[in-house]
Amino acid sequence: MIEIKTKLRKWGNSLGVVIPLKAVEEAKAKEGEDVVIFLAKEKDTVLREMFGTYKFKKSTEKLMKELDKELYND
Repeated sequence: MIEIKTKLRKWGNSLGVVIPLKAVEEAKAKEGEDVVIFLAKEKDTVLREMFGTYKFKKSTEKLMKELDKELYND
């Protein structure tokens, strides 16, 4: 997962975001592919609002290490 900080921009009657080319290349994304975007205001970001209140059996640190291992093949 790649975190990008950008500003919402008005495009006609809608709002849009520009994804920097470096992030697109890092994700190996191509034009026309479907992507998923998690949207949160930077100052008001609360993980509980984004991901719910699920109680994990593993510690956050252990989950993050497993995720890093899976993402980066360490």
